[in-house]
Amino acid sequence: MASPIIFVLHHRPPPPPPAAPSLSSRRSIVASRVNVVLPRRGANPCPVSSPSSSSSSLRPPLRLPRAPLTCFYNAKEENLEPEPTEKGSDADCPVLRRWDVPWDWPTVSLTMLACAVSFVLTGLVGSSVLPYLGLQGGGATLDEIAEILFAGQFSVTAVVLGVIFGITNTFQPFSDDIFRYDLKEPFKLQNGWLLWAVIGLVGALIAISLVGVVLNSLNGGSPQRETDALIRLLPLIGTSSISTACLVGITGVLAPVLEETVFRGFLMVSLTKWFPTPVSILISAAIFAVAHLTPGEFPQLFVLGTALGLTYAQTRNLLTPITTHALWNSGVILLLTFLQLQGYDIKELLQAS
Repeated sequence: MASPIIFVLHHRPPPPPPAAPSLSSRRSIVASRVNVVLPRRGANPCPVSSPSSSSSSLRPPLRLPRAPLTCFYNAKEENLEPEPTEKGSDADCPVLRRWDVPWDWPTVSLTMLACAVSFVLTGLVGSSVLPYLGLQGGGATLDEIAEILFAGQFSVTAVVLGVIFGITNTFQPFSDDIFRYDLKEPFKLQNGWLLWAVIGLVGALIAISLVGVVLNSLNGGSPQRETDALIRLLPLIGTSSISTACLVGITGVLAPVLEETVFRGFLMVSLTKWFPTPVSILISAAIFAVAHLTPGEFPQLFVLGTALGLTYAQTRNLLTPITTHALWNSGVILLLTFLQLQGYDIKELLQAS
């Protein structure tokens, strides 16, 4: 019987991990791979070829790729964009600030011309439609005439504003303070639209009264006002509640919205691109006065336009001059209506004013 075979298993410990090569060994390994002798610290950094290679097999040293350069740019640190000037002295005087106007001079001139043409054409179209309505000649009552005037003013306002907004909207987006109608914060001290509308109204009343006194002293009497639009409206004042409501709607709503949008919201704002804001206020006030076609009222209208421009520049809100203008016009109509009902001759009062 054969003897059994016995297997003896001996546990062999795992071999120790290879020791990390020293710095000099690593440098030699890298040098052999790239065919470059890495210099030791303090030696000449210029690469040399391997001494084992012959002169015929010299290869240009392999250059290690350089890491790409990364440029970090912070626009805030550079501050390339100029800081708004209103944070300085202009913040205390908003009237000196200009608007950021995106359109140029040809757009301004052509838009104003288009507004004038549309104003005239709309009036002509309205006049040509009246005969077909049976309202030509003396067949219309005073209430019907007032309603016709209101409809005509409404159509003119809609057409002219459509022309302005249709042209300027092609430059969108533009600054938020252009054509701004904002009902918020009406009594804020700095730019409350209702507060400054009342301030502008009081200032305009005082200034126009002083101008009237000066003109009366220079002319030796009050000038005739037969061409004044208010004189032409006298037959309608106080005749009925319908005519009074139509007149207030014309002079207190439609006319202020139209005129302030054109002369302050567009013209005055556009002029600030080339002129300082105070100069733009005066230029737009002069054009506003001339556009009324009442030469005898030019000084008063110029002063009123200046007051309207100042309040608009202060608040950057078109509701401010619109409210001042509306209070001025409708206040006159309501006052004359009251005097008419009390038996006063309002035409004589206007001639003496």
